Amino acid sequence: MAENNQVDVKKLSFERAMEELESIVKRLEDGKVPLEESVAIYERGEALKRRCEELLRQAEARVDKITTDASGQVTGTEPLDVQ
Repeated sequence: MAENNQVDVKKLSFERAMEELESIVKRLEDGKVPLEESVAIYERGEALKRRCEELLRQAEARVDKITTDASGQVTGTEPLDVQ
């Protein structure tokens, strides 16, 4: 786990951040991590969670909805309203 702490969270892909976050959750749930290390990996987990949320927001902003006319012909795209 120590080598993961060296990697800047802001440079991680969504998949890599999720993988590391899942590893942290598993370690904390096992309850076998010393208190100081638990706090440190919890803090890293929070940073990883924020990174994943940021990347998801960016992905949502890029998703387009394909628009069609009455006959079903594609007329273009518009931003997808995800609400």
